[in-house]
Amino acid sequence: MKISRPILPIAVFSYDEKHDELDAFTIEFPELQVLQFCYLTVELKKKNWRDYLRYDHPIAAALLSKMGYTKEERVEVKKEFLRMITRLQLDPARLNLITGFFDTYLTLNEEEERKLREEIGQLPQEESTAILNIMNSYEKKGYEQGKMDTARKLLLKGMDVNFIRDITELPLEKIEELKKSLERS
Repeated sequence: MKISRPILPIAVFSYDEKHDELDAFTIEFPELQVLQFCYLTVELKKKNWRDYLRYDHPIAAALLSKMGYTKEERVEVKKEFLRMITRLQLDPARLNLITGFFDTYLTLNEEEERKLREEIGQLPQEESTAILNIMNSYEKKGYEQGKMDTARKLLLKGMDVNFIRDITELPLEKIEELKKSLERS
């Protein structure tokens, strides 16, 4: 296979604190260097998240959550992330992947969530509505996942499927499917 473009090796580091990383990996023995692999390093905590807002790209959006920002900027980072993914108009699978990654590394507390919704409400109506639709869709997905997790735990404790249906409000068919998959594994 021919590659018409050069390949540039890059190592992305996402530590919670700033580090100084090497830009090469070397294997050597006394008096013999066997391998030296050089690459560019990207240390996310050393990057200013604001510099990446102009890149309407899903990877830039997701990585905002690991870049350098202060505690006071957390709400603004999330708001700008939501604005970016709204502009990207991603399909549901990509949207879930990107928002899942982002929320893994930047989860707002209740007060911050309240402030975020307030700030989103101050955006132009069309943008505000699009962002709230995205937020509601992935909040709903998280709620559904929480119900499935609860059902799984109750099944593992040997609880009756009808009892689990009453508690979780999941359809009986879903609980039965989950029960069968647990029995197979």
